[in-house]
Amino acid sequence: MTSLRFIVLGAAAGGGLPQWNCNCANCAAARDPSSGLKPQTQSSLAVSVDGERWAVFNASPDIRQQILQTPALHPKALRHSPIESIVITNADVDHIGGLLTVREKQPFSLYTTSAIGRVLDDNPIFRVLDPDHVRRRTIRLDEQFEPLAGVEARIFAVPGKVALFLEEGEPELGLEGEQTIGIEFLAGEKRAYYIPGCATLPDWLTERIRGADLVFFDGTVFTDDEMITAGTGIKTGQRMGHMAISGEDGSLARLASLDIGRLIYVHINNTNPVWRNGPERAAVEAAGMAVAHDGMEISLD
Repeated sequence: MTSLRFIVLGAAAGGGLPQWNCNCANCAAARDPSSGLKPQTQSSLAVSVDGERWAVFNASPDIRQQILQTPALHPKALRHSPIESIVITNADVDHIGGLLTVREKQPFSLYTTSAIGRVLDDNPIFRVLDPDHVRRRTIRLDEQFEPLAGVEARIFAVPGKVALFLEEGEPELGLEGEQTIGIEFLAGEKRAYYIPGCATLPDWLTERIRGADLVFFDGTVFTDDEMITAGTGIKTGQRMGHMAISGEDGSLARLASLDIGRLIYVHINNTNPVWRNGPERAAVEAAGMAVAHDGMEISLD
């Protein structure tokens, strides 16, 4: 039976924890070694079936640091990488910026939807990915593909929006298409999902992930107005394309009834109080859910 091994390379949302220009309670604590709150890098996940060959989902701007702190991803020869493919779930900077770091003519396959692929094509800086080494693969919604031999996956649209740098005026929120995708992993009878960005949980999506063995889900903000209340921004979670954890229509309430074997919040904003012990984190853990951290490993046997 195939065993899937997952490593959370980056648990934080864009900007990481601490964010370079932020001194909110979480960021201040993450800079203080005595606080117990460790710094976290930006959103990314690694998957393997044998521990030797890996697929990486989202190329965070922190990918160099993530590789450095993950021995399984270290080179095993003079010029080598265990990373055989990279899959992009949306075109936000925190998911594509790291592509500029992995430009040293190392062979790997790059999987994107056609919409995300056009974003890369339209920006000439991504031409540093030498096509003689980086094999571009276009994946279609609900079409099965293998980002790695032995790893069966399928992408599907989740509610979201276009990347921030592509916005012109007020973007369409809750957009379902190739701009924001989730990943479904299949291994025998086991099902796992990676959904780092999601604006809402419509019924069709809850039914899709119901009964899954493992779900990594968008935990960007705990409350919709979190950044406004913290004084760090003017946008709500919804305006950024992310649903809140709390509230009657929040992800915590919606996901708790879906009989998911293990649910882990990822892509967590620097302002989110679940980073620290308190009522918010206690509410998440009381529901049987977990808060991701860099280096977290999970295996599905």
